[in-house]
Amino acid sequence: MAEFTTGEAVALELPIARIPTRATAFLIDLVAQLTLGVLLMALAGLVLVRADADSAWVDAIMLATVVVVLVGYPVAWETLSRGRSLGKLALGLRVVRTDGGPVDFRHAMTRGLAGAIVDFWMLGGFGAIAVITSMCSPNARRVGDVLAGTVVVHAQRGLPAPALAFAPPWLAGWAARLDLSGIPEDLALAIRQYLTRLRTLTPAAEASLGHALVAALCAQLRVPPPQGYPPVQILGAIVAERQRRALTPPTPGLVRVA
Repeated sequence: MAEFTTGEAVALELPIARIPTRATAFLIDLVAQLTLGVLLMALAGLVLVRADADSAWVDAIMLATVVVVLVGYPVAWETLSRGRSLGKLALGLRVVRTDGGPVDFRHAMTRGLAGAIVDFWMLGGFGAIAVITSMCSPNARRVGDVLAGTVVVHAQRGLPAPALAFAPPWLAGWAARLDLSGIPEDLALAIRQYLTRLRTLTPAAEASLGHALVAALCAQLRVPPPQGYPPVQILGAIVAERQRRALTPPTPGLVRVA
């Protein structure tokens, strides 16, 4: 199991897919890719014979087929199915971002190109690089995963219920009136890490780091910090309000005033 913290400090625990399961999924995809390549080459051969094409066209078609099979196949599957290829679907695996969110075309393209060039084929020694890097990674990430910011997990069942933050009632109204869209991601990340690792901090570190984060946050929001409340309550109220806004569908015509 590995813990993921989403963009709104929602904690998730997901089981990491290790080498044996991923290798089995890879072999299933490899069979599908070889089948696709044979079909494409047969179709291209019929077209080239009828067109009486020269060798340059043959070379171009072969190169295009290789690119489609090695790169297009995984990119298309993982983009359209949000992180699942045919092999991963059969084994109950899914590619997710390192914050537990779904992948998009950018992540799939990065993984596809890295797989064709580094992890498996051109420079990968038929998968040796992928195996070595996965063994050296705590979360079994190959080079493509590191470059794309992804990890492969078991996802046979639905995602576990996330751990949501709850705002103290006496600070909920204060947080609800704030415009939180201007909080920079590095500050939001520091607040998430502070709240999720609170139990590991000493009382002195908890107080000093918490006051520093509150001061930076209120300076960014251009509001005075509420007096008489510990930093964990103030920061928790902000995180809870961000989660509430992220998980609540917007109401048409509603305009928030800071």
